[in-house]
Amino acid sequence: MKRSIAAFLCLMSTTVFAQEIADTRESFIYNLKQTSATIQIDGEENEEEWNDVEMIPHFINHWPIDQGEAEALSQVWVTYDQEFIYVKAKLYDRGQRIVQSLRRDNPDNHWNSDNFTVVIDPFNTKQNGFFFGVNAGGAQMEALMSLDGGQTRFDQNWDNKWYSEVKPYNDHWLVEMAIPFKTLRYSENIEEWGINFIRGDMERNVYSTWTQFPINFGGIDLNYMGTLKWDKKPMKTEGKVALIPYVAGGTSRNFENQEGNRNYQQDFDTGLDAKIAITGSLNLDLTVNPDFSNVDVDQQVTNLTRFSIFFPERRNFFLENGDIFSNFGGRQIQPFFSRTIGLNQGQQVPISYGARLTGNLTENTRVGAMNVQTREFGELAANNYTVAAVHHKVFDRSVVKAMFLNRQAGTNDFGRNAGVEFNYVAPSGKWDNTVRFHTSTTEENLSDNHYYGFSGGYRGRHLRSAWTVDVVGENFITELGFNPRINNFDAISGDIIRQGYTRVNPWMVYRFIPENENSKLNQHGVRTWHMGWFNPNGSLNERRHGIGYDFIFKNTSELRVNRLLREVNLPFATNLIGGDTPLPASNYLFSDQWIVYQTDVRKVINSQFMVRYGEFFNGERVNVNAGINIRAQPWGTFGINYDYNQVTLAKGFGESDFHLLRANAEISFSNKMFWTTAIQYNSQAQNYNIFSRFQWRYKPMSDFFLVYTDNYTTDGLNIKNRQIVFKVTYWLNM
Repeated sequence: MKRSIAAFLCLMSTTVFAQEIADTRESFIYNLKQTSATIQIDGEENEEEWNDVEMIPHFINHWPIDQGEAEALSQVWVTYDQEFIYVKAKLYDRGQRIVQSLRRDNPDNHWNSDNFTVVIDPFNTKQNGFFFGVNAGGAQMEALMSLDGGQTRFDQNWDNKWYSEVKPYNDHWLVEMAIPFKTLRYSENIEEWGINFIRGDMERNVYSTWTQFPINFGGIDLNYMGTLKWDKKPMKTEGKVALIPYVAGGTSRNFENQEGNRNYQQDFDTGLDAKIAITGSLNLDLTVNPDFSNVDVDQQVTNLTRFSIFFPERRNFFLENGDIFSNFGGRQIQPFFSRTIGLNQGQQVPISYGARLTGNLTENTRVGAMNVQTREFGELAANNYTVAAVHHKVFDRSVVKAMFLNRQAGTNDFGRNAGVEFNYVAPSGKWDNTVRFHTSTTEENLSDNHYYGFSGGYRGRHLRSAWTVDVVGENFITELGFNPRINNFDAISGDIIRQGYTRVNPWMVYRFIPENENSKLNQHGVRTWHMGWFNPNGSLNERRHGIGYDFIFKNTSELRVNRLLREVNLPFATNLIGGDTPLPASNYLFSDQWIVYQTDVRKVINSQFMVRYGEFFNGERVNVNAGINIRAQPWGTFGINYDYNQVTLAKGFGESDFHLLRANAEISFSNKMFWTTAIQYNSQAQNYNIFSRFQWRYKPMSDFFLVYTDNYTTDGLNIKNRQIVFKVTYWLNM
């Protein structure tokens, strides 16, 4: 009966709720013409080289209102030659610009600074695209965009070569960009691309766009771009091969090694990455002996749940077109998660080689195939990983997707997954729904090995909502994925027991938008969310019911008030706080409330504060989080954040204080040279960490890194390990 109801709701959400809306690609058209002039990317007021280029004369308000021309004038020009697409933007203001940092690839620093962004959809399918942005200090951010359900997401971890220059003037700031055709993936037969331009004016705290579309969609939304109409077919570029060799070395010492050599160990290594354009839209990434020593350290968290915490992928090899592989499953249930390859409990597992073929076979068909071989590491055997996926566009914006995963260490040591999904997105973008079915296979050939369900959302001007229903079999094993809730630890026996579940998760937000111009609020409104997990026999495992109210002020400050009710039927004895006596398997009903306040992020000194208090299983919990950030515009940002949890369980079950401290400093010597340092103290993990990284981008996509890492115990600050490494990469176009 439950499955019949779920299927009916899914069918309704994918067929009934489609709504037509005016296509901005028909209303906003930019006629792109080739230039014969020599464009210099210098930010100078040289109008001659742009004289014959069509101008976009103004932008439209998008947030916090989506009607009328923006108060601050924005003008844009676009042209191209044999190698580059050029963009020029003249952004008028009153000279009161905000620059959070000169550091590249930082979304918070980008969106909270005065910024200008170009988004491009070369295949004009409204499925995926490219993002190139700068802030008023010249800090670059490039990203890959993809459709996730019905929303446009971007991944700023992608890195590629392009050029920009920003210059400030009294009443405006000027942006010039040169985007190489070699950086883009496109078809020479498609003469109309999707494109849009977004400006953030932080003095007024407003965002404007070239095209006009509803406020309930983000400025980079793939559905609401204009059209970039070429004067002739885009040219086929030659020499689209890039070799990126590296040299790395360093010294390290494990002070806790009780068996082997505890002296400093020196290491020197070389490797090679390559990017080969098979066609204009299909790219082959190769890596031999890759090194990821320059990757940022994970930000520590306090975990008071029964399950593992998700940390995002940061390694460049896995990122380009990464959504082809990762855009399957739902929240907390990902059949493929690239961090399972080459990482084991935070330690790097040596990778011998890897190859990734990704891109478009046709206008409507995207494919991805990846093979990675790891070496033996401690007790871990060498493994070969194969991942394949295909996305095929149907209707206006919908997609049929399929994937296959295989981990192989030997004839009788393997794990495999396969799945299909259908993602329906209404032409208006207001409605979306995805249905999915996945299965897994191991050498044990277990039954009850499926995962299926549906999820979707609605995005209206005031009302926004989403829903999820997932059914996970106890033997749906995702060796290459992330599915922590299926594994339950029995604190008495020490065993990990797999247990299937059904998850139901609806939520809703309603936003009021004040019409009074004198209001101090941009928006305010109520949120409510409900989550339920049910055992295979239909009994309750856990439920959560929350309600909150948000106040979003015109000066960028925010105030959020929340209350949560939880009921947990612990299936096994569980130790949440590390005491001697675990909580017994029983029913627990408890609630808590918290308030969060963030000050004006445009200020030189800004802060955030959260206090939370309430019941916690059979005891109480107090949680205080406070942070302060200081900006020395534009060269430095300094911050400190402290998170304190006091958990007091019923008598006999223990009590603990958890301290999490993070201090960080970012110094930008220019927008090509950065020094970042973070100090983290985590009493729960019993670790004190120092991470410091210097990066110099001496040529586009060519870097020198120097990284220092220390880890200490929290009891006596005894050193556990120390490492200092350097790495030099060089981007060579062939």
